[in-house]
Amino acid sequence: MLSYDELTSPERALWDSYREGRWVDLRTGVPADDDPARGEHWGAERTVRAEVVAALLLGGATEPASGVPSLRLTGALITGRLDLAGAEIGHMLWLRECRLEETVSLYAASTRTIRITGSLVPGVDAGLARIEGHLDLNGSVMETGRLSLINAHVAGELILDGARITASGEWAVFAGGLVMGGGVFCQQGFTARGGVRLLGAQLPGGLFMRGARLENPGGTALIADNVEASVVDLSEGFSATGTLRLRGARISDLLTLEGAVLGGSGTALFGVGMQVGTFNFGLAAPPAGAVDLQGARAAVLQDRRQSWPREVRLDGFVYDSLRSDGTLLHRDVTHRLAWIRRNPGYAPQPYEQLAACYRQAGHDDDARTVLLAKQRHRRRTLNPPGRVWGYLLDAAVGYGYRPWLAALWMATLWLLGSLTFSTRSPVRTKSGEGAPFNPFVYTLDLLFPIGDFGQRTAWHWTGTTQWLAYLLITIGWLLTTAVVAGISRTLNRN
Repeated sequence: MLSYDELTSPERALWDSYREGRWVDLRTGVPADDDPARGEHWGAERTVRAEVVAALLLGGATEPASGVPSLRLTGALITGRLDLAGAEIGHMLWLRECRLEETVSLYAASTRTIRITGSLVPGVDAGLARIEGHLDLNGSVMETGRLSLINAHVAGELILDGARITASGEWAVFAGGLVMGGGVFCQQGFTARGGVRLLGAQLPGGLFMRGARLENPGGTALIADNVEASVVDLSEGFSATGTLRLRGARISDLLTLEGAVLGGSGTALFGVGMQVGTFNFGLAAPPAGAVDLQGARAAVLQDRRQSWPREVRLDGFVYDSLRSDGTLLHRDVTHRLAWIRRNPGYAPQPYEQLAACYRQAGHDDDARTVLLAKQRHRRRTLNPPGRVWGYLLDAAVGYGYRPWLAALWMATLWLLGSLTFSTRSPVRTKSGEGAPFNPFVYTLDLLFPIGDFGQRTAWHWTGTTQWLAYLLITIGWLLTTAVVAGISRTLNRN
């Protein structure tokens, strides 16, 4: 147990001010000399032992106070390890522009608000901690450690604005299972050299990383698998060197990457199975790596043409509406089809999904264009006979999505048959019966299997002309069937 007589002059000042919650400022007023990066040169007049800080927070100052006790210290070199693991701390700790020699341990502690701002600290371990207030590390620098918040509970906000963390291992922020009451703010120049791990975190107040810089080359820059959040804001210059993982994330309102830069070389964005309200994918430039959205769902997808990389995995991706460059459901079908074709191999679902989106918006012609493109893409996966048959269907009726082609073929064959039959004389089926021969009506009678104009039964041919008649009857059946199918699709808004 520390006694008051053992304390140094700055430690006594801290001890005396704690009961009143007053600031103790040990700075000189010279900015260069007060920089925590040069704190190892600070003398005894600016040095406070970590055990003194711990003693105060654990109830060392027991004298009656006229104010609310709290520890507020500015410009100090804190020597030794500030170990508050498992402690119950009833008052606020605020260290401002200080330099700490060793990692701060809040492991499994129960505390009020903790603020370590503008300071240099090797690392903070707050795993399993319960913080009934804010955890504020605004502007602090962690050069050799990490911030650990695994399975921690923070009732207020986590503030990392302007903080710079350089990890000694893979993870700069290790916060799997974090439960927040407020938001997580990593903005205003926040930099993490090492990954940010938020696996399974609950962030009802949202995650805000506008302008943040995450660097983990060859690894994962941000892992937020199975995160539950209201908003995830990775916009306005946000950059990630490494994969951005949001597998199974559930974001009720907005996921935005407006103006972001993704630098993952293998998979830039891994969003398999995520569920998003509005997904704004308006990147500043296309990423080098792939974007994987298989099985994902978004109520609204808003993007830019230049946002998508060469490979986009879209199989199972479901969206209710599209916005491109701020325009509702961009009508450039060619652009959207090129986007789908970036999916590796042939998958029918992306085509069906895009067509359904167009139909829902009332653009049936665009929907049919998409479904025709699906059939043409599928054709490339068939065996040679299947491809030949596919080409025939495409040329004749556009796989049924262009029934007007059938009418065009019918008109062409009608003209061809009429000209051919007009140069020859047919044979009357029954002598003295039937209407006089008319090549135009006769050809029409052959092409249309429904109805009878009296020519087909009254006259017949011999030789090669007879085979032409048979061919016209066969083609007439096929084209009529295709036309009926096309009309049915139109009436069913398919």
